[in-house]
Amino acid sequence: MPTETFYSHGKLLLTAEYVVLDDAEALGLPTKFGQKLEVETSTEAKTINWKSLLHNQETWLDFQFTWNENYKFTSNSSLPEAKRLVEIFNWLAQQNPSLFAVDKGYTIISTLEFPKNWGLGSSSTLVNNLAQWAKINAFALQDYAFGGSGYDVACAQNGTPILFKKNQLQPKIQPVQFQPDFKDELFFVYLNQKQNSRDAIQHYRIQSPENIELAINRINAITHQILEVKQIEDFEALLKSHEKIIATLLGQFPIQKQLFSDYPRTIKSLGAWGGDFVLAVGNLEDQKYFHQKGFETILSFDEMIL
Repeated sequence: MPTETFYSHGKLLLTAEYVVLDDAEALGLPTKFGQKLEVETSTEAKTINWKSLLHNQETWLDFQFTWNENYKFTSNSSLPEAKRLVEIFNWLAQQNPSLFAVDKGYTIISTLEFPKNWGLGSSSTLVNNLAQWAKINAFALQDYAFGGSGYDVACAQNGTPILFKKNQLQPKIQPVQFQPDFKDELFFVYLNQKQNSRDAIQHYRIQSPENIELAINRINAITHQILEVKQIEDFEALLKSHEKIIATLLGQFPIQKQLFSDYPRTIKSLGAWGGDFVLAVGNLEDQKYFHQKGFETILSFDEMIL
């Protein structure tokens, strides 16, 4: 049987974390790491044999789904990932029941290109791949399965950086160029410190509409300035301004003040504060600072960003 292959890019959010949920303009950066989905039609009727592979080809999920004549799915696994996929497939069957005719079955293999704890979008890349296969709206599936702004799905679909605005009905996505002259002085450091951002979100949610609107206007301006900036000193000043605005909204200290207060250049959180990758400004010599603090995973701009 022929195999269909689908691919989606990972993501990093350079600007507008948190306020992207309230329609701020965000600068999203698709990554060179993504996720591949291979779907082969099988003769095992009303059955999906599912396998998920890690970036090193190690199998981390391996289970089976079946469906009945009412397109209701069940799984032979009690893992939470299997339960979530059952929910997703039940939803897919409502949108496109022709995929699940009585005589059809599938073998599906999903392969990550990055460690799944990196926070580059193991869920959003899977959602976009499944939506491509099922020929349905990926943003609708993301909203059903995981929620969020949808910027990660937009990154999954694009091969260049994007300006993303959530909007109510259909997100506004504009491909842009972001290959600054000083990109060799930008690198990404993996913190490996998963955070519960509940307190930060609660603090954000009690802000007055006026405060949020003011912050969004300032963040939108910074997002556009970052696309135009020529000098790295100006870029660093924009990052610091951005961190200060979000810190006020969240009632938190920026990550540089929390973990790297003696670092001489600039560090910015990417996406939810504190857990996954940060963007750092500096040269190869500056990277030793992070190695000495025990942060071993450091990627250059060109290694990470499309």
